[in-house]
Amino acid sequence: MPLTLTLTEGVIPAGSEKQAVAQLSAAMLKHHGLTANKVMTPNITATVHVLPKTTTFSGGEEFSGAWVEWKVPSFAFASREVQLGYFEEATNIIEALSGGKQPRDNIYVNVIHTVDGAWNFDGRAMTNEEIMAAIS
Repeated sequence: MPLTLTLTEGVIPAGSEKQAVAQLSAAMLKHHGLTANKVMTPNITATVHVLPKTTTFSGGEEFSGAWVEWKVPSFAFASREVQLGYFEEATNIIEALSGGKQPRDNIYVNVIHTVDGAWNFDGRAMTNEEIMAAIS
C-alpha cells in the first residue's frame, strides 16, 4: 500500500521526512485495525518528494503545501469512520512536524483505489478477498 508524501521544501524540517512516513504509516495501520499485522506492515511502502516552493501552486500562485496520498485496494479507507479519523490524524501529524507553521488548509489527504485483482503481494496479483484472507 504505497504512501506518496509530497511536501514543499520547508514545510517540515529537512530530515524529518522519515518520522513523517513512520507516523503516517502507523496511523494508517491503526485506523484499519492492522497495527503490527505481519502481512500488511511490510506492504506499507512510501516515497517522499520534496519540491521547491517555485514548483507548488494553489490557484495558480506559488504556495507551500503538503500532500498525503495513498494507493490502496478498494476495501481500504472505505469506512467513513476510518476516513475521518485518518485524515484528521494525518493533518495533525504534518501540522505538528511543521512546528505549527503549516496551515491545516494547505495539508491535503487523499486516497486512490485500485481495481479489484490489480494488487500484488510477493509478485502475485491478488483480489480483495485474497488480500483480506492473507491479512486476517
